[in-house]
Amino acid sequence: MEKHQPPEDQDGSAAAGGPPTCYRHPDRETGIRCTRCERPICTDCMIGASVGFQCPECVREATGTGHHPAASRPRTLAGGSVAADPRLVTKILLGINIAVFIAVLAAGRPLVDDLLLFGRAYSGDPAVGIEGVAEGQWYRLLTSVFLHQEVLHIAFNMMGLWWLGGPLEAALGRARYLALYLLSGLAGSALTYLTSDPAQGSLGASGAVFGLMGATAVLMRRMNYDMRPVIVLLVVNLVFTFTWGGIAWQAHVGGLVAGALIAIAMVHAPRERRDLVQYGACALVLLAVVGIVLARTAALT
Repeated sequence: MEKHQPPEDQDGSAAAGGPPTCYRHPDRETGIRCTRCERPICTDCMIGASVGFQCPECVREATGTGHHPAASRPRTLAGGSVAADPRLVTKILLGINIAVFIAVLAAGRPLVDDLLLFGRAYSGDPAVGIEGVAEGQWYRLLTSVFLHQEVLHIAFNMMGLWWLGGPLEAALGRARYLALYLLSGLAGSALTYLTSDPAQGSLGASGAVFGLMGATAVLMRRMNYDMRPVIVLLVVNLVFTFTWGGIAWQAHVGGLVAGALIAIAMVHAPRERRDLVQYGACALVLLAVVGIVLARTAALT
């Protein structure tokens, strides 16, 4: 099949070494390209095709008209609805993390103790007694994902969320992206709960961010992009995970594996069974999290 090449003056590329920009909207950076002509296209221009996305010009060429039914209902690579703001969920997640961080600065240790992830430990208050996930406080598996105490900790995690989250949200759609983020965070918390000292506290969005890394690798492979940058990113972060002290490697590994598995289902699901495969994969990851938590709880009580 003939492969269309973008005109040199419309390839949408930024300066040498810079990120590509939409050929119709040069002020918008994008990681998505038309599957026919390979011109960079933003979320407002991409039109869902049987494989990937096409630009409006290629759709008109293929149909011989100035209109295509999909043009009015563009879909993301994973089948989600294309939103006017492709980073809305990412912004909301970032805002929640920052809001909780500010609340922790204001409230201090009591709020940290209420949201922290740990298996089972004495609270220090005779009126409260034993606390933890094993005592029925399952909410800690999720609240800890939004909890940070140190500026550098939240800064690194939020930079990762912003850089990785936006392109993924645009490619997957809001609902699928949010499911990926939350389930990656929960998977990291579940593995931490399973393998760490029950009295050892854990907090941070690192598990969810590692899930975004795994999903980014899957997406780049699906789009046939150069894998070297994301491989380097993963290797560097895994080296830090296992060499720096005080890092809950379980959250990183659990999030990475869950994010990659969910992303595989998201971007490789057959079109005719897309929703079943995608949400079925999410349900299986959630069931695995529940199974791990139940098994660990039985062992601790």
